[in-house]
Amino acid sequence: MASIRKEVSVARPADEVWDAVRDVGALHTRLVAGFVTDCHLDGDARVVTFANGMRARELIVDVSDSDRRVVWAAVGGRLTHHNASVQVFAEGAQGSRLVWVADLLPHEMAPAIEAMIEQGTSAMKKTLESASGKA
Repeated sequence: MASIRKEVSVARPADEVWDAVRDVGALHTRLVAGFVTDCHLDGDARVVTFANGMRARELIVDVSDSDRRVVWAAVGGRLTHHNASVQVFAEGAQGSRLVWVADLLPHEMAPAIEAMIEQGTSAMKKTLESASGKA
């Protein structure tokens, strides 16, 4: 199984960043604007449309306020297994570090998913540090 881990530092307080991360139905406006063009909730899942046109259905597994962590699992599509999480850590009073971890099969899909996660972490930083990313 492929495991991908990416981290990004953000010049925003952890509580503010967590407020955007935990808003699982607003990825396209609050967290990864431009990387995700649409997102809507459908029961316990969110349906995500990426800028490249790909759509994914992601079951929301957990939203933990105590850990500042969101966990989801993509279902359907070309992956036979996909679970991921984003966790927010405070870095001083005014900064945060986000850690995105994804585990997936088949292993051969790892390069494409890793490239998307790179784009996603860049979009997180840009969105959260912009005026529109403020909680």
